Amino acid sequence: MDPLILGLLAAVVLVMLLLSGMPVAFALGFTAVLFLVIEDGVGAFDVVADTLFSSLDEFALLSIPMFLLMGSAIAASRAGADLYEALDRWLYRVPGGLLISNIGACGVFAALTGSSPATCAAIGKMGIPEMRQRGYPASLATGAIAAGGTLGILIPPSITMIVYGIATETSIGRLFIAGILPGVMLMLLFMAWSLFYAYRKGYHFTEPGKRFSLREKLIVLPRILPFLALIVLVLWALYGGVATPSEASGVGAMISILLVVIIYHVWQPVKLWEIVRGATRESVMLMMIIGMAGLFSYMMSSLYITQGIAEWIAGMEVNKWQLLFYVNLFLLVAGFFLPPVAVILMTSPTIVPIITQAGFDPIWFGVVLTLNMEIGLITPPVGLNLYVINGIVKDVDLKTVLWGALPFMLCLVLGIVLLAIFPAIATWLPDYLMKSVG
Repeated sequence: MDPLILGLLAAVVLVMLLLSGMPVAFALGFTAVLFLVIEDGVGAFDVVADTLFSSLDEFALLSIPMFLLMGSAIAASRAGADLYEALDRWLYRVPGGLLISNIGACGVFAALTGSSPATCAAIGKMGIPEMRQRGYPASLATGAIAAGGTLGILIPPSITMIVYGIATETSIGRLFIAGILPGVMLMLLFMAWSLFYAYRKGYHFTEPGKRFSLREKLIVLPRILPFLALIVLVLWALYGGVATPSEASGVGAMISILLVVIIYHVWQPVKLWEIVRGATRESVMLMMIIGMAGLFSYMMSSLYITQGIAEWIAGMEVNKWQLLFYVNLFLLVAGFFLPPVAVILMTSPTIVPIITQAGFDPIWFGVVLTLNMEIGLITPPVGLNLYVINGIVKDVDLKTVLWGALPFMLCLVLGIVLLAIFPAIATWLPDYLMKSVG
């Protein structure tokens, strides 16, 4: 059978299984085994176990549960509340300071946890009621937090970047650093739109009688500065060549737990067990997806589907910018239905070599791919952040949250366009820091 037709059939089966409600990992594994057996008979079962094991036999994968443990410890404490409170106290005199502090808190908390849903939940529980109480439109309040939460998969340490680095054999340290400036750029775009929308709706940001003394501003800083220092330490260890991602994540997890115990007195065995259990549960889920995606990729390659798709794309008479447009469109649609990790593992073995051959930097493309995945987090039908926000603010319907998030989707699209026009936004910092270290 023609590889392209075979690939189309595999895609149809996979989509049908996903629409049936089957977990992503099992849908990938079932599709892979089904087509291997159809093509090679029952003897295909001989390679399933070895392929699964080899997909997970990667030392760098150890960084995933460690970073998840780091994020779980921080999310279980009052770090998010303190971070939000500190920014609000320092920015309350800035026009739209509450909006800016909410989006800024999302960005920083995303860097601490690496989790978009955790960021939405932690900052949204405090920020959304406060913004609505001060007169901000419900759509803007919910949309800003939903969009701010997406920064969790871009600003380092990012699980998505780790998975992309492993799948494409690119430097995880470079990917982490490459996400910093685009993350700041997106935060500024989110803030700019939020302020413009609020002004257009007639909100003048007047908060009479609200004052914070210098002591009130400073008193909260000792509780959050150690966590910010932890991010800097992890990044320094990575790009400075001091530690591998696995080593840096292990140290980061240990320090984050110690900080939570010392600063927030989370030392009870029950609470510590909840932190470990949450990180373990999410780690197992991601590892299952990674293992099954490895089996799916093996099926695609062994049946010549991957090579056939690559040859078909390479044979298209388009320039590299048209190619990039089609790739982004495909990733955007895939992100509507699949979580970021699954999209990366399924598509990067095919797409990245083509993108690289067209002259694009794989580190830069990792950032572009991540922005596409961010759009998927605030887009139905999967749009996880939308459902998290809807669960937090039950009196605001999902339609309002969606309409509030729509302009931020356009900000993300603008971010992709800016990265295409000015690729140095993603590549300059890692090149500069790595060169200075070398």
